Amino acid sequence: MSEFLLGATTFGFWVAGLFFLRFWLQTRDRLFAIFALAFWILAVNRLVFGLLIQSDEASSLPLYVVRLLAFSLILIAILDKNRSKK
Repeated sequence: MSEFLLGATTFGFWVAGLFFLRFWLQTRDRLFAIFALAFWILAVNRLVFGLLIQSDEASSLPLYVVRLLAFSLILIAILDKNRSKK
């Protein structure tokens, strides 16, 4: 059951990336492009996480760093969108 949920989560991240890509193609707003990239990074991260057999927490540390990168991209995109345009 956990493999199914991991696959569903991966698919959901991939679809969310496609969703934001569609909006980026319509508007060319950088926010949507960065969101699409972040969600695709999360999808690949979940895929790798599902394919690797995790024996301890220390071996999965790089996967958490990649997840931190994806969430940092989302935060940077939001801050970039809301900064003042003077």
